[in-house]
Amino acid sequence: MTDRGGGGPSAYPEAMFERRLARLRAAMAQADVETTLLSVGADLPWLIGYEAMALERLTMLVVSGDCQPKLVIPAFEVPRVVDRGDLFSVVAWGETENPVSVIADLVGPAGRVAIGDHTWSRFLVALQDAMPSARWLTAGQLTSPLRAVKEPEEIERLQFAASGVDRVAAALQGGEIPLIGRTEADVSAEISRRILAEGHAAVNFAIVASGANAASPHHHASDKVIEPGEVVLCDFGGKTAEADGRPGYCSDITRCMHTGEPSAEFAEAYEALRQAQGDAVVAATVGNEAQAVDAVARDRLAQADLDQWFLHRLGHGIGVEEHEDPYLVEGNAEPLVAGNAFSIEPGFYVADRWGARIEDIVVATEDGPLALNTADHHLAIVEA
Repeated sequence: MTDRGGGGPSAYPEAMFERRLARLRAAMAQADVETTLLSVGADLPWLIGYEAMALERLTMLVVSGDCQPKLVIPAFEVPRVVDRGDLFSVVAWGETENPVSVIADLVGPAGRVAIGDHTWSRFLVALQDAMPSARWLTAGQLTSPLRAVKEPEEIERLQFAASGVDRVAAALQGGEIPLIGRTEADVSAEISRRILAEGHAAVNFAIVASGANAASPHHHASDKVIEPGEVVLCDFGGKTAEADGRPGYCSDITRCMHTGEPSAEFAEAYEALRQAQGDAVVAATVGNEAQAVDAVARDRLAQADLDQWFLHRLGHGIGVEEHEDPYLVEGNAEPLVAGNAFSIEPGFYVADRWGARIEDIVVATEDGPLALNTADHHLAIVEA
């Protein structure tokens, strides 16, 4: 099928959405959930290819039992809905109607109801009043494990996104994007423009942190001028362009440059970081616990006395959201399964001095870990 979403992999067949609904119904049955209600957030576009606008007018998909799902939506937004055949039907509500009452009538006598994690509280409170017999839980308990196991088409989309930011990273490493004498904000803006040019519909973030600012993992690019003789940490990603309501997929990469030769101390620390990141990628195998992968990187940094400066988890899942399950962190004993996609991003952050991080998106497969990002992991020395 020809892609209509900006040059990425082939478009989703409707059968994929049908499979996802079937998987959700199976998860509902296992959890004894009678109804799932999805509004704003990533679950809805992942499930049926429609993204609700975050408005005061309620849009909500009602999935109950074996009945055809119903998309309850403001009448004037119906033209935005892509016809998916029998996948779901549309229930339009007018400006003088109460959509909460419409949904309550569709659900009927309520038992256990799962509601989307990002649903506005005003709608949840109103639904609780309208369905007093309902027992509520977050839909993420059902959908997050499903979304965490990526299908082949999703991995294709993640690879398309990763390849785009790889090219931006290579431009930084090769000096095509000048650093010295420019503000962090200016470099961040150029990175953002290049992300969009690489087939992304939106920029999620473009961190540029130079010198001591690199000690802040989520530094906001500032008016600080990048000077010779300092590290420049660049962490950036976006979401790909898609069409017909299909969800886009996210990218996320971190690479470090140094404006001129680094000190021996920093070069040694960075090499330990590079080895820790590589060891963790190798450890990200099917069946290995998420926390065990985190421990591999942490232990390697401990050998270089850097573990005290590793301030965050090793990684996060990625897909239609930039952060989703699974999380690679101590306390998560869940084993990785084929199709899990996640970042591996160890770092060290020494306050008022410097910091560094290396990040790739990796997919666990039956044949071993598949790193979607391939931009050079060595510290890039740039002179401009």
